[in-house]
Amino acid sequence: MASGSTLQKAIDIVTKATEEDRNKNYDEALRLYEHGVEYFLHAIKYEAQGDKAKDSIRAKCFQYLDRAEKLKAYLKKGKKKPVKDGDGPTAKEDKKNDSSDSDSDDPEKKNLQSKLEGSIVIEKPNVKWSDVAGLEGAKTALKEAVILPIKFPHMFTGKRMPWKGILLFGPPGTGKSYLAKAVATEANNSTFFSVSSSDLVSKWLGESEKLVKNLFELARSHKPSIIFIDEVDSLCSARSDNESESARRIKTEFLVQMQGVGSDNEGILVLGATNTPWILDSAIRRRFEKRIYIPLPDENARLVMFKIHLGSTAHTLTEENLRTLAAKTEGFSGSDISIVVREALFQPVRKVQTATHFKQVTGPSPVDKKTICNDLLVPCSPGDPGAIEMTWIDVPGDKLYEPPVTMTDMLKSLASTKPTVNEDDMKKLDKFTEDFGQEG
Repeated sequence: MASGSTLQKAIDIVTKATEEDRNKNYDEALRLYEHGVEYFLHAIKYEAQGDKAKDSIRAKCFQYLDRAEKLKAYLKKGKKKPVKDGDGPTAKEDKKNDSSDSDSDDPEKKNLQSKLEGSIVIEKPNVKWSDVAGLEGAKTALKEAVILPIKFPHMFTGKRMPWKGILLFGPPGTGKSYLAKAVATEANNSTFFSVSSSDLVSKWLGESEKLVKNLFELARSHKPSIIFIDEVDSLCSARSDNESESARRIKTEFLVQMQGVGSDNEGILVLGATNTPWILDSAIRRRFEKRIYIPLPDENARLVMFKIHLGSTAHTLTEENLRTLAAKTEGFSGSDISIVVREALFQPVRKVQTATHFKQVTGPSPVDKKTICNDLLVPCSPGDPGAIEMTWIDVPGDKLYEPPVTMTDMLKSLASTKPTVNEDDMKKLDKFTEDFGQEG
């Protein structure tokens, strides 16, 4: 089995469920079994490593779902007597139950929806609007579409309807997926579906479009909801004569579900992100009513990013140093800047590894920051006063004074890191923005 916080939470919940089941609190047991299975599905998607671990978790899910179905059947009939594992209804009762429930419970639909349950983000990412540097236009549009309609529903009636589809496009590493995480965090009352092409593409004929349809049905039953599709171009590229029949049917189903006749999408926002918006199908592009360009960060946004990525790490950089770095990183994406900073953050680690001499200094204890110690050790040059010949192996774990990150470390890191955004793609993005988009 995989290890992780979500999986552990799932185990805790079903343990409580079996306890309630033994104590004959069937309503609470049923609720906990279903809740636990949701967490197990989330663990399969995001935490389980390898097919064996996933199969093991799936087997548990089936076991708990089977138990939940038995409890549901008994509670529906108003039975008060204990339901023992393995007892359940007789074959005759089973047949009767099947015939009465067949209209309301489509097993194929249930199976497809259970596959999609794993795309519901249960654990909210902890990304606030303030963590996103710049992009004020994009943040405003997302608040208009997600946060405000939930908080002030009376403002969004009649012709003033919230946006139903928003496309975030721009060079890679500029924060499109990060913005989606902020939406998932800030939209407290919404169900957030994070969907990739692997969730919706199936090898079985006809199943992919059913998965798309069930995704929207699931979103309608959990509304207000947000469907986030990262790299939407992989699912909805322009239709052509030489593409497979399956790919064409998926796109058609997307078009129908997003804005087709009889599709009630009130309370549902489809949020797409792509680095290559020009390859999107024109009909899909039209469904995204608002198309927001997420550009490379300007100098001020880059300054904020340097500060965010440095965080609380010990450093000697001044405001002027950070402004110089922001000016030197023209053409860098947010992701590129995070790599520059991370590379610089490892320089003190390398100093510790390669040092041949250490000296004693006074500073806050690495174990308890409130305690000041005067016998901490820091790497130094052999010629420094008080230098002791030793390597990091000889330094006790609680006596190492963390060398601060310096401007030299930053410049060394910057010299070895190149921007990842290509000029040809920037020209295509500028052209697309000119034709169809708006600045973010």
